[in-house]
Amino acid sequence: MKNEILLLSGPNLDQLGSRSPEIYGVQTLDEHVARFTEQASAHGYSVRHLQSNFEGDLIEAVHEARASAVAIVLNAGALTHSSWALADALATFPGVKVEVHLSNPAAREPFRQVSTLAGVVNGTIAGFGATSYDLALEAVRRLLQGRAQ
Repeated sequence: MKNEILLLSGPNLDQLGSRSPEIYGVQTLDEHVARFTEQASAHGYSVRHLQSNFEGDLIEAVHEARASAVAIVLNAGALTHSSWALADALATFPGVKVEVHLSNPAAREPFRQVSTLAGVVNGTIAGFGATSYDLALEAVRRLLQGRAQ
């Protein structure tokens, strides 16, 4: 049985910890990934993480996940607001898909209030800082449990 969660991190997330800490916090991406992986492991899931500043890399990872993953947790960064190609790729993934953001895009600039991904994911968790990743994992767990019943 597949038990992998693909954790995708989009453009500029490799700069977490130093980029706009007043918005995104002081934790690095590596710290977020380590915490998510540890918590997922405690629930029997493995995690494969990919960070890329290139849209095509994220799309390819989604395509590959169709054969290996039960869920995708995605912080697409600015691609959230512009990537119809990533939305199309996510639409082909049959498992659970959760969009996650450290900040609350709905409370920021108007262009950040639009998600091209919202229509193809199960849900979005945003605005809770590092806790957003914890909540995304909990959402994945509960949605997968619901599918197993």
